[in-house]
Amino acid sequence: MRIPAHSVCTAIRDDIVAGVYERGSRLTEELLARRYGVSRVPVREALRTLEAEGFVVTRRHAGACVAEPTEQEAADLLEMRLLLEPLGACRAAQRRTEAHLKVLRGLVRLGQERARRGNSDDLRSLGGWFHETLAQACGSPALTSLLTQLRHKITWMYAVEAPADPVETWAEHGAIVDAVARGDGERARALTALHTERAGAAHRLRFASGGDRVRNSQRAVHTPSLRH
Repeated sequence: MRIPAHSVCTAIRDDIVAGVYERGSRLTEELLARRYGVSRVPVREALRTLEAEGFVVTRRHAGACVAEPTEQEAADLLEMRLLLEPLGACRAAQRRTEAHLKVLRGLVRLGQERARRGNSDDLRSLGGWFHETLAQACGSPALTSLLTQLRHKITWMYAVEAPADPVETWAEHGAIVDAVARGDGERARALTALHTERAGAAHRLRFASGGDRVRNSQRAVHTPSLRH
């Protein structure tokens, strides 16, 4: 069975974000193919995609390597998110479907419940799903793709402190969904801008402080843990 290149790309990207491959380290096709249990063809395609996304660079005499973003490049990502996420929320208010609303409301209910109980173990992943769904609801594949890449890169470059008041954070999520449900694009934009600006203060550069890289054990590309 031929493993799709996008699955290999997802696996390599996830491992770069998790710190399995350090910044500047070489990514050889042979070793990657062996690690993920695939041929070199999908690995080659995946590396081209990751280079276009900014996770990989090609260096003379070294080949493909993990990119080494500067602090300015990292800061630019937060600024881009501050511009694009409010735009996405505004578009979502205009283009969301009932299915999007159902998922967003369900995530808000679950997040608010966990926050009230002080159960913060999975609040970060719930928050990620919330923003991912909100981005999908904008009805623009190009904007959704940009927002997805931003989230991946920000997770790669920054460690995020837990919010001091998760109940307030999820109340903000709920207010955004209410505006989206009413079709109030400008309110959705304004609420999301405020929420994104507040969240940005909790981000700390990983590579500026030595990072907290994690090396995971090998896993096959076609395992259920992969998200597409």
